[in-house]
Amino acid sequence: MVQYYWYPGFPQQPQQPVVPPQVPVPTTGRGRFREESYIENILRLNRGKPGVFHFSFEHAVEAGENTISVRGRVEAAGRDHVIISEIGTDHRFLFPMIYFDYAEFDEELAYFDQTP
Repeated sequence: MVQYYWYPGFPQQPQQPVVPPQVPVPTTGRGRFREESYIENILRLNRGKPGVFHFSFEHAVEAGENTISVRGRVEAAGRDHVIISEIGTDHRFLFPMIYFDYAEFDEELAYFDQTP
């Protein structure tokens, strides 16, 4: 039984400590951390390369205007965000990754080593 509210007359059950599961860290044969192919890691690998980045939003300031495309370069990418500097201006965008649709790059992309 789960007690959601404290009641002084209710007998308390001892709590078991919560231990997070142990997850092995992927490594290469040389003992280094092996990067995983999540979008933010791929964007980080291609930092500084010019491209067009497309984002869409479920809410919009004006009806029908829920997408934006930015021609720029990735400055930084984290688990939940990307920072893009617009080419030709000094304007920078901080976008949450949940709005990221796709990117088009002008040159070949760097990617992770595919050999096992």
